[in-house]
Amino acid sequence: MGNLLKVLTREIENYPHFFLDFENAQPTEGEREIWNQISAVLQDSESILADLQAYKGAGPEIRDAIQNPNDIQLQEKAWNAVCPLVVRLKRFYEFSIRLETALQSLLESLTCPPYTPTQHLEREQALAKEFAEILHFTLRFDELKMRNPAIQNDFSYYRRTISRNRINNMHLDIENEVNNEMANRMSLFYAEATPMLKTLSNATMHFVSENKTLPIENTTDCLSTMTSVCKVMLETPEYRSRFTSEETLMFCMRVMVGVIILYDHVHPVGAFCKTSKIDMKGCIKVLKEQAPDSVEGLLNALRFTTKHLNDESTSKQIRAMLQ
Repeated sequence: MGNLLKVLTREIENYPHFFLDFENAQPTEGEREIWNQISAVLQDSESILADLQAYKGAGPEIRDAIQNPNDIQLQEKAWNAVCPLVVRLKRFYEFSIRLETALQSLLESLTCPPYTPTQHLEREQALAKEFAEILHFTLRFDELKMRNPAIQNDFSYYRRTISRNRINNMHLDIENEVNNEMANRMSLFYAEATPMLKTLSNATMHFVSENKTLPIENTTDCLSTMTSVCKVMLETPEYRSRFTSEETLMFCMRVMVGVIILYDHVHPVGAFCKTSKIDMKGCIKVLKEQAPDSVEGLLNALRFTTKHLNDESTSKQIRAMLQ
């Protein structure tokens, strides 16, 4: 009986049940200052995504310039096509820095004593919603970036051209906009398969290392609690029926996957081992119960952007579920 109680207690601790109102949560007075800071960042997220979705690249111009190295007109045409794109890429990168700062402010609010992660998320729903919106944006940005090889091709061409001109002692106007140091940082950012997720992982790890008096469990428990809340809302008809649109359902699934990936990068042994506080089988089951075409991208995110899926500690059953 004692063991049964322990199991039941562990279930309650690991998988909290409450409705997180992603559609209507409004900040309390205690949340408002941080909420306003994060809101000022998030208000630009949709325009960033729209700009990235519309990004076509300068592939034909670059190809013509490379194939005809002595044709000055084609070189100029390629350069004039690439420069405005690099300025756009700089805007995306600078947004990632703002997002990094925003996430650290949120983590500070959602992990501080004396409340538990569950209490924080239940009491500070507007901040929890902003945390979810950051994760939602991150997955959408990285999905678009992964499907667009033009980004790295354009930036590589830009850097090669800048280097060649530097050898010839030429200074180009765009270097006032994107100097060498900025170009190096942007290069590292876009070299990542999932640059925004990497930014969030680094921000979370930085938060943990900077706050040495705060146990790492406060941060990882915040992430696992958010995952559990999303899973429970998705699999509980009573909660699910409170969503007013299919978009919120998709939002909840994307947030659940985003937090799993972030947890897997930040937690020392990841999300897939037996001691994980995330019910991975339950989360994958919830995704697989949806229309396949709506969740294939999310399942692929778990397959290809997590850190510990292929560790020996991951059960064969979980690996089979994600095959």
